[in-house]
Amino acid sequence: MVNIGPKAFIHLDRIKSNFEKIQKRVGDRIILSVVKANGYGHGAIEIAKVISHFKNSKFAVFSFDEAMQLRNSDISNDIIIFSKMQPEFIDQAFKNNIILNLSSIEDIKILKSYKSETNNCPRYHIKFDTGMTRLGIDIEDSELLYKKIISDLAIRPEGIYTHFATADEGDLSYAHMQLEKFKGVIELAEKYNIQFKYVHSSNSGALLNLRESYFNMIRVGMLLYGALPSNEVPNDIDIEPAMSFCGSIVNLRKVPKGTHVSYGAVYTTKKNTNIGVIQTGFADGFPRPWYELGFIHYKGREYKIAGRVCMDQLMVDFGDTIPNIGDDVLFFGQNSNGHIPIETIADSIKSTPYVLLTAIGGRTRHIYIRN
Repeated sequence: MVNIGPKAFIHLDRIKSNFEKIQKRVGDRIILSVVKANGYGHGAIEIAKVISHFKNSKFAVFSFDEAMQLRNSDISNDIIIFSKMQPEFIDQAFKNNIILNLSSIEDIKILKSYKSETNNCPRYHIKFDTGMTRLGIDIEDSELLYKKIISDLAIRPEGIYTHFATADEGDLSYAHMQLEKFKGVIELAEKYNIQFKYVHSSNSGALLNLRESYFNMIRVGMLLYGALPSNEVPNDIDIEPAMSFCGSIVNLRKVPKGTHVSYGAVYTTKKNTNIGVIQTGFADGFPRPWYELGFIHYKGREYKIAGRVCMDQLMVDFGDTIPNIGDDVLFFGQNSNGHIPIETIADSIKSTPYVLLTAIGGRTRHIYIRN
């Protein structure tokens, strides 16, 4: 058997196609592709290389290390960091043309200190907290911020942004409230003659659900990878799942009716059947709670997961089918075995595609398909 074990097949042609469809939706607005958390489990470097050549393509990551991984892989596009500004990274951010996140009044002191020492200042975007209660300048401090930028820093921000808490939900009243607050701080900046080259608030949920939040830059994460941010947003962009998560059949045994399978003996065969062992477990990113209602696809047919998922393996009830040892089964995604939307699993176990995709790891081998 060759390459047994968990595999994440990444269809790079689907990434490109998803990008193009999103670009068509938003017109000539700039797309800020979010490739944090290793490109939502898909491989940040490979994803960035595929779409870096598109006009005005820019990238967002969370940490400085993630930004440097892209720079060290010859990605020259603009990169913005979403994490809290850290003094020890300011110099390297400037030298590597990495855009920082100014999310507190104290961050001005960090930039001012660096500017005093070097007469340089890295590019930065201001983040306002309009209702997420996470990183971001409080709306009440917006005037103080603008005054300090003018008096203490004298280097104008390149961009301004916020993040919606509920843009992927059916009830958009809270998102509309956030949007109005954001518009207010943009208008206030004009009083201090501060203008922004880039303004962004739309994430994947807002892109589908809140068109009035489009400014001149759109942040796209989950949609780029071919999954919907929730089941409450309209599915009106024909995106395709970029990842097909699979595992190999490594053992098969015929067992009689009444056989208990896996930990806890919670699964009992209802007839004589074929139980296959798949070399993938929750340590590789397979969602363990999915076993209760879960299934896999093999050669176009659906087969139930038999019992609790183990750390390294899981079992499948193949019934009368005798699968080939070494063949792959499909856990989620789309390939010749079938199509299992990741959203189906997320809804069933009360999780999200974000959690499931970023969990793919362990011994999972990423295989990039360039069609």
